[in-house]
Amino acid sequence: MTLRRTLLAIATAATIATPAFAAPRRAPTPALRVERVVMVMRHGVRAPIDGEVPAGTLTAAPWPAWPVAAEQMTPHGMRAMAVRGRADRAWLAARSVVPATGCPDRVRVWTNVSQRTIDSGTGFVAGFAPGCDIAVGRRAPGEVDPLFEALRARTTGFSPAAAISAIETFTGGMDRLVREHRAELRLLDRVLGCAQPMCSPGAPAGLRVSDDGHGVELTGPIRRSSGIAQVLLLEKAEGMPVVGWGRVTPATLERLGVLHAALFDVFTRSPYMAAHQAGPLGRRVIAALTDANGPAFDLLVGHDTNVTALAAALRVDLVSPGYARNDTAPAGTLVLELLRNGRTDARTVRLSYRTQTPAELGQLGSRVTTTPMTVPGCTRLCPLDRFAALLSSHLAPVSQSSVPRH
Repeated sequence: MTLRRTLLAIATAATIATPAFAAPRRAPTPALRVERVVMVMRHGVRAPIDGEVPAGTLTAAPWPAWPVAAEQMTPHGMRAMAVRGRADRAWLAARSVVPATGCPDRVRVWTNVSQRTIDSGTGFVAGFAPGCDIAVGRRAPGEVDPLFEALRARTTGFSPAAAISAIETFTGGMDRLVREHRAELRLLDRVLGCAQPMCSPGAPAGLRVSDDGHGVELTGPIRRSSGIAQVLLLEKAEGMPVVGWGRVTPATLERLGVLHAALFDVFTRSPYMAAHQAGPLGRRVIAALTDANGPAFDLLVGHDTNVTALAAALRVDLVSPGYARNDTAPAGTLVLELLRNGRTDARTVRLSYRTQTPAELGQLGSRVTTTPMTVPGCTRLCPLDRFAALLSSHLAPVSQSSVPRH
C-alpha cells in the first residue's frame, strides 16, 4: 500500500470512530466586568486628638512630640495618602475602572468637613491623579454632614435610652466588657511603665445619656484606654523610630488594638447603633451603586466610626493584617465593586477591605492588602438588588431632606 493510501485509510478510520453525538464545546464563562467602585475610607495618619490620652494618665517617660497641632494630618500622613492614591489608581486601572495614566473622568471625592478628612482626600487625589482637576467636595465649614455624623445631625429617630439598652444587650454590659479585656489593660499598664494599675484613674465603667440628651457617653477603663492604644498605633504609622518607649512590638500593637476595637462595640457595632450611625451613609452607598449615571469611582472619606458602622450594618467583621479584629486602619477602606455580567447583564456587588499595616504606613510602603468579605445572607458575588435590600433592612429610616445629593 502506498503512503498516500495508508494516510487516507487512517483519516477515514478516525472519522468513522468519532461519534456523531459528541458533545459540543462548552461556551466560555461570560466575563465579569467591574462597572464602578465605591470606597468608604477612614482618614489617614494624624496627630493625637486632645483628650485621646486622658488627662492624668501616668507614664514612666514623656510622650513624644508631634509635628502638627492636635488631630491634624501630619506631613508623613499626607505623603502616605499620596502613596495610597497611586496604589489605588493602579488597582482600579487593572479592573478597567479608570485609565492607568492621564486625568480620569467620572471620579467623585467627598469628605467630611473636619480638616483631617479634607486633607486626606486632597492627599489621596494628589497621588491618584497628579496635576488633574479633581475636586475634593465637602459641605461648608461649620455645617454638620449627616453622611459622617448622623447622630449629631439628628437624621434618624435615635433614642439614647434605647441605644443604651441595645449596647448592654450586645456587649453583656460594661463591667463584662472590662473583664473580657483585663489582660490587654494590664499589658497597657506595662507599656506605660506605671507603678500602679490603671494608669489613667477615673470614673467606673458605665453608660449614660449625654448632657445634651441626644447621644450616649461611656466611662471607665475601656473609654480611657482605647484612645491610648490608638495613639501608640499612630506612632508606628507615623514612622517614629521608637514606639511606646521601646516597649511596643507589632504583636503588642495588635493586642492593644482590642481596646480600641472595644470602643466600637459600644458606639457602632450593636445593631441599633449601626442602624442609626450608618443610616445616611448606607443609603448613599446604595444610591451610588444603583444610579445609572453615577461616577465610575466614588470615594467617601470620613472616620473610623463611619467604616465600623457601615461594616456592622453589613454584618461583617473588619479583619486585616496588623490590626485587632474590628479595629480600623488609618486610610482603611471598605470597597464595594459593582460587576456586570457581559452575557446576562446581571449586576452583582463584591465587598472587600483594603488596608496597609502600621509598619507599611510608617515606611511609606506601597503594599495594600485586599481582604475579601461576604455579606451574611448572600454569596461572595451578591446580586445588586439582594445587596441593596439586605443593607437597607439594617438601616434606620432617614428623612429624604437630610440625605444630600452630591
